[in-house]
Amino acid sequence: MTTAIRSEFDQGIALTPRPGGPGLYDGELGAGWQIGGGINGGLLLAMAGHALSLEHAEHPDPVSISGYYLSASRPGPATVSTEVIRSGRSLTTSTASLVQTGEDGLPVERLRVLAGFGDLAAAAGEVHTTALPPQMPPPERCIGMEHAPRQLIEQAALLERLDLRLDPATVGWALGEPSKKGRIQGWFRLADGRDPDPLLLLLVADALPPVTFDLGMPGWAPTIELTVHLRARPVPGWLRVTHSTRNLADGHFEEDAEIWDESGRLVAQSRQLARAPRPV
Repeated sequence: MTTAIRSEFDQGIALTPRPGGPGLYDGELGAGWQIGGGINGGLLLAMAGHALSLEHAEHPDPVSISGYYLSASRPGPATVSTEVIRSGRSLTTSTASLVQTGEDGLPVERLRVLAGFGDLAAAAGEVHTTALPPQMPPPERCIGMEHAPRQLIEQAALLERLDLRLDPATVGWALGEPSKKGRIQGWFRLADGRDPDPLLLLLVADALPPVTFDLGMPGWAPTIELTVHLRARPVPGWLRVTHSTRNLADGHFEEDAEIWDESGRLVAQSRQLARAPRPV
């Protein structure tokens, strides 16, 4: 008998219901998902989203999800608690809280989430949009992470889990020549070949290097708040991802992302507020 091997992503967001009561789940934050000083914010959001999806089978997909990052997470055990606020015919609104035990043995909340869940498979209707997917060379002509600066690799263990191919036009920062336009884009898929789904899109929204790199500001840019709107279930294959910013002021910047699937459909949009890297 052959045992199916789960994707590293599925292992990374895996949860076990806790016998102590409904809406309580135990998970393990792996060191392989670290970036800078903590676990990647997209992975945390996906873990919380996974817990919420388990609470209402008729509405399995995040439609809109917002997370506030309250403290830096660390590799190790984590608990997710959920609460359904309102359950309607097409949408369930819920909250989730991801907690770890601090060094003093007391619980420390890492992430607080408010989300609306529905069924993206049931979505139908004509699409009206002026949005266009980013134009860039095919994946084989883009820059893989094997060419990334050593400093970036050392700060981001999660890059080993990803197959990122960045548009050559947006990687001048890696050569010490940032464009100062505040834009980074490229192709995304998981290194182990897992097909994309709505929960993976939550990771993708926070997977590219911070756009501050293209502003000539290397370093960790911790997320304060991240909101993702999901528009459709992605088809199998590569995802095209673009991140950009238009405003950095008083040590904070916004980062807008668009995620397109292989069919050319805009499947997710996000915006986050993050703290700019501190000068070295």
